[in-house]
Amino acid sequence: MAVLQATGVGKRFGPRWVLRSLDFDLGAGERVALLGPSGCGKTTFLNLLGGLDRPDAGAILLDGESLHLATPARLADLRRSRLGTVFQFFHLIPTLTAEENLELPLRMLKWPEARIRARCAELIRAVGLASRAQAWPAELSGGEMQRVAVARALAARPAVLLADEPTGNLDRASGEAVLSLLAELTEREGSALVMVTHSEAAAGICHRVLRMEDGRFL
Repeated sequence: MAVLQATGVGKRFGPRWVLRSLDFDLGAGERVALLGPSGCGKTTFLNLLGGLDRPDAGAILLDGESLHLATPARLADLRRSRLGTVFQFFHLIPTLTAEENLELPLRMLKWPEARIRARCAELIRAVGLASRAQAWPAELSGGEMQRVAVARALAARPAVLLADEPTGNLDRASGEAVLSLLAELTEREGSALVMVTHSEAAAGICHRVLRMEDGRFL
Protein backbone atom coordinates (compact mmCIF):
# COMPACT_ATOMS: atom_id res chain seq x y z
CA MET A 1 0.00 0.00 0.00
CA ALA A 2 1.24 3.49 -0.83
CA VAL A 3 2.10 5.66 2.17
CA LEU A 4 1.24 8.77 0.13
CA GLN A 5 -1.06 8.81 -2.87
CA ALA A 6 -2.48 11.48 -5.20
CA THR A 7 -5.24 10.76 -7.71
CA GLY A 8 -6.37 13.18 -10.42
CA VAL A 9 -4.89 16.14 -8.59
CA GLY A 10 -5.30 19.58 -10.12
CA LYS A 11 -4.56 23.09 -8.88
CA ARG A 12 -5.47 26.42 -10.37
CA PHE A 13 -4.46 29.99 -9.68
CA GLY A 14 -7.38 32.10 -10.84
CA PRO A 15 -8.66 30.71 -14.15
CA ARG A 16 -5.32 29.02 -15.00
CA TRP A 17 -4.73 25.37 -14.14
CA VAL A 18 -1.10 25.02 -13.02
CA LEU A 19 -1.39 21.30 -12.21
CA ARG A 20 -3.49 18.96 -14.31
CA SER A 21 -4.74 15.46 -13.39
CA LEU A 22 -1.63 14.26 -11.56
CA ASP A 23 -1.51 10.68 -10.30
CA PHE A 24 1.25 9.77 -7.85
CA ASP A 25 2.02 7.07 -5.32
CA LEU A 26 4.89 6.71 -2.88
CA GLY A 27 5.81 3.43 -1.24
CA ALA A 28 7.08 3.16 2.33
CA GLY A 29 10.80 3.91 2.37
CA GLU A 30 10.87 4.88 -1.31
CA ARG A 31 12.78 7.94 -2.56
CA VAL A 32 11.23 9.82 -5.49
CA ALA A 33 12.55 12.93 -7.24
CA LEU A 34 10.27 15.45 -8.94
CA LEU A 35 12.54 16.83 -11.63
CA GLY A 36 11.84 19.76 -13.90
CA PRO A 37 12.56 23.41 -14.72
CA SER A 38 11.52 26.34 -12.55
CA GLY A 39 7.83 27.14 -12.87
CA CYS A 40 6.71 23.68 -13.96
CA GLY A 41 4.62 23.08 -10.82
CA LYS A 42 6.99 20.98 -8.69
CA THR A 43 6.79 23.06 -5.52
CA THR A 44 3.05 23.61 -5.92
CA PHE A 45 2.57 19.84 -6.03
CA LEU A 46 4.89 19.33 -3.05
CA ASN A 47 2.85 21.86 -1.04
CA LEU A 48 -0.29 19.87 -1.81
CA LEU A 49 1.37 16.61 -0.74
CA GLY A 50 2.43 18.28 2.50
CA GLY A 51 -1.00 19.66 3.32
CA LEU A 52 0.17 23.26 3.02
CA ASP A 53 -2.42 23.88 0.30
CA ARG A 54 -5.50 22.07 -0.97
CA PRO A 55 -6.11 20.78 -4.49
CA ASP A 56 -8.92 22.14 -6.62
CA ALA A 57 -9.46 18.66 -8.09
CA GLY A 58 -8.59 15.13 -7.07
CA ALA A 59 -7.64 13.46 -3.80
CA ILE A 60 -4.49 13.11 -1.65
CA LEU A 61 -4.18 10.32 0.94
CA LEU A 62 -1.56 9.92 3.66
CA ASP A 63 -1.64 6.40 5.10
CA GLY A 64 -5.17 6.17 3.74
CA GLU A 65 -6.33 9.41 5.39
CA SER A 66 -7.66 12.21 3.17
CA LEU A 67 -5.39 15.26 3.42
CA HIS A 68 -7.61 17.25 1.08
CA LEU A 69 -10.61 16.81 3.43
CA ALA A 70 -8.83 17.19 6.77
CA THR A 71 -9.59 20.08 9.09
CA PRO A 72 -6.84 22.68 9.63
CA ALA A 73 -6.24 21.28 13.13
CA ARG A 74 -5.86 17.74 11.81
CA LEU A 75 -3.53 18.91 9.04
CA ALA A 76 -1.34 20.65 11.62
CA ASP A 77 -1.22 17.45 13.66
CA LEU A 78 -0.25 15.37 10.63
CA ARG A 79 2.48 17.82 9.64
CA ARG A 80 3.94 17.58 13.12
CA SER A 81 3.81 13.81 13.43
CA ARG A 82 3.68 12.15 9.99
CA LEU A 83 5.27 14.62 7.58
CA GLY A 84 8.70 16.23 7.72
CA THR A 85 9.82 19.09 5.48
CA VAL A 86 13.24 20.38 4.43
CA PHE A 87 13.29 23.79 2.74
CA GLN A 88 15.85 25.40 0.46
CA PHE A 89 16.51 28.24 2.91
CA PHE A 90 16.79 26.14 6.11
CA HIS A 91 14.21 28.07 8.21
CA LEU A 92 16.00 27.48 11.48
CA ILE A 93 14.82 29.65 14.38
CA PRO A 94 17.70 32.12 14.91
CA THR A 95 17.15 32.50 18.67
CA LEU A 96 17.48 28.76 19.30
CA THR A 97 20.67 26.72 19.25
CA ALA A 98 21.10 23.85 16.79
CA GLU A 99 20.08 21.40 19.50
CA GLU A 100 17.06 23.49 20.53
CA ASN A 101 15.90 23.66 16.90
CA LEU A 102 15.91 19.85 16.90
CA GLU A 103 14.02 19.69 20.17
CA LEU A 104 11.23 22.07 19.16
CA PRO A 105 9.04 19.72 17.05
CA LEU A 106 9.25 17.04 19.73
CA ARG A 107 8.25 19.51 22.43
CA MET A 108 5.24 20.45 20.32
CA LEU A 109 4.34 16.74 20.28
CA LYS A 110 4.78 16.67 24.09
CA TRP A 111 7.36 13.90 24.10
CA PRO A 112 8.83 13.15 27.56
CA GLU A 113 11.95 15.19 28.31
CA ALA A 114 14.27 12.19 28.53
CA ARG A 115 13.04 10.88 25.19
CA ILE A 116 13.54 14.29 23.57
CA ARG A 117 17.10 14.51 24.85
CA ALA A 118 17.97 11.02 23.70
CA ARG A 119 16.45 11.47 20.24
CA CYS A 120 18.15 14.82 19.64
CA ALA A 121 21.51 13.55 20.82
CA GLU A 122 21.15 10.61 18.42
CA LEU A 123 20.31 12.87 15.47
CA ILE A 124 22.91 15.56 16.11
CA ARG A 125 25.54 12.80 16.08
CA ALA A 126 24.03 11.26 12.95
CA VAL A 127 24.44 14.52 11.01
CA GLY A 128 28.00 15.01 12.29
CA LEU A 129 27.33 18.10 14.40
CA ALA A 130 27.68 16.92 18.00
CA SER A 131 30.41 19.51 18.56
CA ARG A 132 28.14 22.26 17.19
CA ALA A 133 25.00 21.41 19.19
CA GLN A 134 25.11 24.67 21.19
CA ALA A 135 25.91 26.91 18.21
CA TRP A 136 23.41 29.51 17.02
CA PRO A 137 22.26 29.27 13.40
CA ALA A 138 24.22 32.44 12.56
CA GLU A 139 27.39 30.63 13.65
CA LEU A 140 26.79 27.69 11.29
CA SER A 141 27.71 27.35 7.63
CA GLY A 142 24.98 26.81 5.04
CA GLY A 143 25.76 23.11 4.86
CA GLU A 144 25.65 22.80 8.66
CA MET A 145 22.32 24.62 8.83
CA GLN A 146 20.84 22.29 6.25
CA ARG A 147 22.09 19.26 8.14
CA VAL A 148 20.33 20.57 11.26
CA ALA A 149 17.20 21.14 9.15
CA VAL A 150 17.31 17.55 7.87
CA ALA A 151 17.69 16.21 11.40
CA ARG A 152 14.83 18.41 12.63
CA ALA A 153 12.55 17.20 9.82
CA LEU A 154 13.24 13.57 10.79
CA ALA A 155 13.04 14.08 14.56
CA ALA A 156 9.51 12.70 14.98
CA ARG A 157 10.21 9.76 12.65
CA PRO A 158 7.77 10.90 9.94
CA ALA A 159 6.37 8.49 7.38
CA VAL A 160 7.25 10.95 4.61
CA LEU A 161 10.00 13.54 4.25
CA LEU A 162 9.37 16.32 1.71
CA ALA A 163 12.42 18.22 0.47
CA ASP A 164 12.11 21.35 -1.68
CA GLU A 165 15.39 22.04 -3.54
CA PRO A 166 17.39 21.04 -0.43
CA THR A 167 20.74 21.81 -2.10
CA GLY A 168 19.64 24.90 -4.01
CA ASN A 169 21.30 27.31 -1.57
CA LEU A 170 24.52 25.35 -1.07
CA ASP A 171 27.87 25.06 -2.82
CA ARG A 172 28.62 21.82 -4.65
CA ALA A 173 30.53 20.08 -1.86
CA SER A 174 27.98 20.99 0.83
CA GLY A 175 25.14 19.98 -1.48
CA GLU A 176 26.65 16.57 -2.15
CA ALA A 177 27.09 16.02 1.60
CA VAL A 178 23.45 16.92 2.28
CA LEU A 179 22.23 14.60 -0.48
CA SER A 180 24.25 11.70 0.90
CA LEU A 181 22.83 12.45 4.34
CA LEU A 182 19.26 12.52 3.02
CA ALA A 183 19.69 9.11 1.40
CA GLU A 184 21.44 7.62 4.42
CA LEU A 185 19.06 8.92 7.08
CA THR A 186 15.80 8.23 5.25
CA GLU A 187 17.06 4.69 4.64
CA ARG A 188 17.96 4.28 8.31
CA GLU A 189 14.79 5.89 9.66
CA GLY A 190 12.47 4.14 7.20
CA SER A 191 11.00 7.42 5.96
CA ALA A 192 9.94 7.83 2.34
CA LEU A 193 11.31 10.88 0.51
CA VAL A 194 9.82 13.18 -2.12
CA MET A 195 12.43 15.64 -3.34
CA VAL A 196 11.83 18.57 -5.68
CA THR A 197 14.88 19.45 -7.74
CA HIS A 198 16.02 20.76 -11.12
CA SER A 199 19.32 18.88 -10.78
CA GLU A 200 19.90 15.52 -12.46
CA ALA A 201 22.74 14.88 -9.99
CA ALA A 202 20.50 15.48 -6.98
CA ALA A 203 17.82 13.21 -8.43
CA GLY A 204 20.43 10.46 -8.55
CA ILE A 205 19.95 9.57 -4.87
CA CYS A 206 16.34 8.55 -5.57
CA HIS A 207 14.92 5.20 -6.58
CA ARG A 208 12.58 6.82 -9.09
CA VAL A 209 12.48 10.10 -11.03
CA LEU A 210 9.28 11.78 -12.25
CA ARG A 211 9.82 14.55 -14.78
CA MET A 212 7.44 17.47 -14.80
CA GLU A 213 6.64 20.07 -17.44
CA ASP A 214 3.77 22.58 -17.55
CA GLY A 215 1.98 21.02 -14.61
CA ARG A 216 2.05 17.45 -15.90
CA PHE A 217 4.22 14.37 -15.54
CA LEU A 218 5.95 13.45 -18.78
